[in-house]
Amino acid sequence: QVHLVESGGGLVQAGGSLRLSCAASGRTFSNTGMGWFRQAPGKEREFVTGISWNGGSTSYADSVKGRFTCSRDNAKSTVYLQMNSLKPEDSAIYYCVAAFGSGYSRVASAYEHWGQGTQVTVSS
Repeated sequence: QVHLVESGGGLVQAGGSLRLSCAASGRTFSNTGMGWFRQAPGKEREFVTGISWNGGSTSYADSVKGRFTCSRDNAKSTVYLQMNSLKPEDSAIYYCVAAFGSGYSRVASAYEHWGQGTQVTVSS
């Protein structure tokens, strides 16, 4: 079993930055692909980013490419999401996810464990 705890969400003005963290415990974190999804009120859950087990490969949704950066520290069993140039449309609950394997996917069903989510609100 893997337990994921997100932190770092909050309220920020448009153009600002936030850094989300996700601390993992349980299964060997260093062998596991990780990712972030988000869901805004009234909208479907969407893929934000994925990162491979060693951080060597990442992928981003077109809507966040160039603004968001995903990284991981396997020694700390933590994955990060640095969000810059935030827009009101980035407002959502952000979920940290752990994959079944060492890679990542844009598909939610590829992820075995989900955190409880952290709220990000961007004001205009």
